[in-house]
Amino acid sequence: MADMSNTETTIPNETSPPDYTVPPVVRALAVLRHIAAGNRCRNSSRTAKAIGINRTTLIRLLATLQAEGIIEEIPDEGGYRLGTGLIALAAAALSERGIIQVARPYLKRLVDELGLSAHLGVREGQEIVYLARETPVSHLASTVREGTRLPAHATTIGRILLAELPPGALRDLYRGQALEAYTDKTRTTLKELEAQLAGDRARGLSWSVANFEPEIGSAAAAVYDHQGHAIAAINVTGHASIFAEGGEQVDRIEATLRQTARDVSEAMGYRGWSADQM
Repeated sequence: MADMSNTETTIPNETSPPDYTVPPVVRALAVLRHIAAGNRCRNSSRTAKAIGINRTTLIRLLATLQAEGIIEEIPDEGGYRLGTGLIALAAAALSERGIIQVARPYLKRLVDELGLSAHLGVREGQEIVYLARETPVSHLASTVREGTRLPAHATTIGRILLAELPPGALRDLYRGQALEAYTDKTRTTLKELEAQLAGDRARGLSWSVANFEPEIGSAAAAVYDHQGHAIAAINVTGHASIFAEGGEQVDRIEATLRQTARDVSEAMGYRGWSADQM
């Protein structure tokens, strides 16, 4: 029998998951990301070197991706850009990621982190519609139901979405319309509302300390889709004292709400954050 005492034996790492990656697919994705970054792949040798793949492999990948409509040649200029086939795939993927389905786990996380009720809402004209609600185990939990409609000008979700409108669109929306007061803090003229929305827009959040309901505080942040449109907003609500400026939890509420809005927006395909939003 052979002496195996000096034979090096490889012991499989049973804790490591198997590697099922397919190298050609990885290389194809690298090409797509390269093109998506604005590179046109006009020089195959230079492109192959930049991506780190063989030139012949690159040429075959480009031909295959073009045949499938994932990329397309740029007329006159030469080179490639992302094609309509990829755009169609992206559109199909985004349509499957409905805002309620995407946002709900983030609302639950928001409730767990802050112990406040959290909501998702959209604006329809002069009203907002609540699409989803998550609440903590508390006697102060929100009683607002999904499907509830409330005035946009008096609520945090409504205000942060109104703040996204161009000035002309806002004036058209409320031209000749009375703004009902719900507390003595509710803005009841278009001029007052415009000033409030300017503050909301500058802060990137709308904030309320009993503006809509006595003893109830709230804050809201907008959610953006892949085109940069404010398609919804999320808010948190609780006792007004928690939201009082200078309160112990104000900074934490603001930071957590901002992060959640960013997470939901990115899950919806948004990538356009400016430096002051990060």
